Amino acid sequence: MKQPTEIKKPEGKLGVLLPGMGAVATTFIAGCMLARRGLAPPTGSLTQMARIRLGKRTEGREPMIKDFVPLSTLDDLVFGGWDLFPDNAYQAARNAEVLSEAHLKLIEDELSAVEPMPAVFFPEFVKRLRGENIKPQQNKMELAEAVRQDVRDFKQKHGLDRCVAVWCGSTEVHHEPTAVHASLEAFERGLRESDPNISPSMVYAYALMKEGVGYANGAPNLTTDIPALLELSREMGTPISGKDFKTGQTLMKTILAPGLKSRMLGIRGWFSTNILGNRDGEVLDDPDSFRSKEVSKLGVLETVLQPERYPDLYGDIYHKVRIEYYPPRGDQKEGWDNIDLSGWLGYEMQIKIDFLCRDSILAAPIVLDLVLFMDLAQRAGFSGIQEWLSFYYKSPMTAPDLYPENDLFIQLIKLKNMLRWMKGEELITHVGHEYYD
Repeated sequence: MKQPTEIKKPEGKLGVLLPGMGAVATTFIAGCMLARRGLAPPTGSLTQMARIRLGKRTEGREPMIKDFVPLSTLDDLVFGGWDLFPDNAYQAARNAEVLSEAHLKLIEDELSAVEPMPAVFFPEFVKRLRGENIKPQQNKMELAEAVRQDVRDFKQKHGLDRCVAVWCGSTEVHHEPTAVHASLEAFERGLRESDPNISPSMVYAYALMKEGVGYANGAPNLTTDIPALLELSREMGTPISGKDFKTGQTLMKTILAPGLKSRMLGIRGWFSTNILGNRDGEVLDDPDSFRSKEVSKLGVLETVLQPERYPDLYGDIYHKVRIEYYPPRGDQKEGWDNIDLSGWLGYEMQIKIDFLCRDSILAAPIVLDLVLFMDLAQRAGFSGIQEWLSFYYKSPMTAPDLYPENDLFIQLIKLKNMLRWMKGEELITHVGHEYYD
């Protein structure tokens, strides 16, 4: 990745394409509409609310991120997407029951105008859902071409020069890479032959990148993290990032685990369980879909704690994750953690956490930041994996044979230093020796 000599200005409108227009997507869309009218704050969004320090602490230069790098504004965003159900964004948001009726009524007309395009759907990949608004094509290459046409039509309808895409759909069943994923040539042949190992999310990612649209993967699906689509991202010059939005319980893990490790406190066990009742919970009630999420959630502690390097502290940790579908809770998820740890002389202690969170409320600002930063990456001429966006993901994509960095605080330093680097500012190491020379 080369340092950009020039970043194109964010001129005109930016299309935001969302495969999956359920609770997360409609909460994001509605939130942007409310925030740009000044009716509610965009809390949780770095691009809207965070500052970035430039130079020495004594210089007092701490602009807002949105004033430092050339980002699109909320007013620039035009929303579209695909969904298995025909409900428009207002109807879908009401059904999700995340936002209040009072908030939704303020933007009812604008929100109702966002209608989902028919989706790509293979029931074997999301077993607990049945599509009502799906494309008629059977061949997977024909489905990819239909999505490409959707993108072209969307851009023409709204007068757009550029778009970004963020997967906000359901978790697909867990599966491992096969020969069809090994190269772009094999993948395109697999599309033409409707290979059963090509998932709906892969069809979307392929089609979107072929149209020059960067793709962010908000679910633990095996999608762009295969050689075929990595090859396509480089060929088309499109950025990709992922995977799996870092929201409730895993957010807490990437805050707590680095703190415990920094003090060299041992951990014997970490038990995590969740209850939630939204569509995501229903999908994850299927063991095959849960396996995808489990792999994503379990990998976080291993990369933060590095048990192979600290075997005395973390070499024998017992890590268990459960997710239970509980309809009465809706989108208001409860994440409960029990941590058994040890301190000086091996004396045992415990930490217990009960996080009563709102999944879509935590995810919506992530979607916004990814939209704006992925667009920035496109305009800066970046392609391939955008590891600097690891801050937003449970299972960050990295270069082959490179372990992911899951420490939230290191991820934030990485993100901000990337922005400084893009603008030719000095990187900040936080050593601070210069103040005492």
